[in-house]
This record gives sequence, C-alpha cells and structure tokens, in this order.
Amino acid sequence: MSDAAQPTAAEVRAAAEAVKAALDRHLEAVEHRTGDDDPAVYDAFNELAAAAEVYDEQLYDRYDEVTPFEIPASDDSLPPYTGPEEPNAVSVLIRRDYAVAQTQRLLAQAQRIADLDPDSDEGSAAAGAGGGSVHAAIGVLFGEYEPDEIASRHKEFGLEEGDSTLWVTATEDLPEPGEWLTAPFEQADPQRVVCRFDVSSVFDDELHEVGGREEA
Repeated sequence: MSDAAQPTAAEVRAAAEAVKAALDRHLEAVEHRTGDDDPAVYDAFNELAAAAEVYDEQLYDRYDEVTPFEIPASDDSLPPYTGPEEPNAVSVLIRRDYAVAQTQRLLAQAQRIADLDPDSDEGSAAAGAGGGSVHAAIGVLFGEYEPDEIASRHKEFGLEEGDSTLWVTATEDLPEPGEWLTAPFEQADPQRVVCRFDVSSVFDDELHEVGGREEA
C-alpha cells in the first residue's frame, strides 16, 4: 500500500475511539437486556464487531500492527430468532465436508463391501469401484453406513474431515411426507434456528456453539 493510501494517525486514533464507544454501548445493552433475544444486544454486538474490524485494518495499514483479539463478524452470528415460541416440530439440517485423502483406502473399503455381499446393489457398485471409480466408491460407502458412523470412522475410509455444521430449526408443524424432498434445504431460515453447532479448523478444532441464541 502506498503512503498516500494509508490512513492518517488521526484516523487510526478516531477508529480506536469508535471501538471504545462501541464497547460502552455493548456493555450498556447487555446490562439492560430484556431477554435472550434482545435486539439491542444483537445490534450493539454487530456495531462493536464492525468498529473493531475498521480499527484492526487501519492499525495494520498505518503501523503494520494487529490487535490481540478477534471479534466475530456479524455474518458469523445468528440473526434474531423469529420462529414460534413453542414449536410443534423441529428440522435438523446437517452438512459435513470430507476430502478424499487416501483413494486406495476408499476403493479397498468399497471392494470389501462387495466381497461381503456380492449380490446386493451396493456390492455391484462396489465391484465397479474396485476398478478405480472413486465416484462409485463414495456411493457405496454412504449407501452402506450411517452418516454418523462415517463421521466417527472417516479415517478408516480414506477421508479427511473438513468443516461441518448442524442447525436445529423450529417449525409450526411437521411437513407432509415427501413435501420437501425435491428441495430439502431450500427453506432453511436462519431466523428459525434454535441452536447451531459448527466445527472448523478456524476454531482450533474445538466445537463452536451458537446455542440458545448465544454467540461464541
């Protein structure tokens, strides 16, 4: 960055003062919160996050220095809950990402399934996987095992964990059978999330929880 584009010392100082003011507003909102879903606390949290981000960027641009803390951006938190207070049903939405880390191990596991039951549909697909089809092997693996078992045994199957998330959303009533199967995730509404659990390497492999409308 050129000197002309760098923020001035006065601008960095103003950004620091903005963080101090945002901290005071956040504390005041928390002290006077009216409940777990108080929008004033949510707004103050986002204002503090935005002010801290500006200060961090300007401090780095001007002095090549960083802050010793990190406030999650507003995109990492849930919006205010607007779902039913007493939901009659819940939907659980899960996403888990995996990298194919050991292709031969994955193919070998698919072939093992074929050897155990060569007459089954999974066995027929696994036989093709044994010829080198990763696509078929993945289908065999997820057709044979429950997702939770794959998650707990992923290394055995040559997979490496990526990010994962679980959302529990509140609904008025249980949908009719087959109602959403053509587009299962289309109606996912963050404002109806009762609790959310995220796992990612950005959290140092620890569970990051937003439960009961609380930001970690």
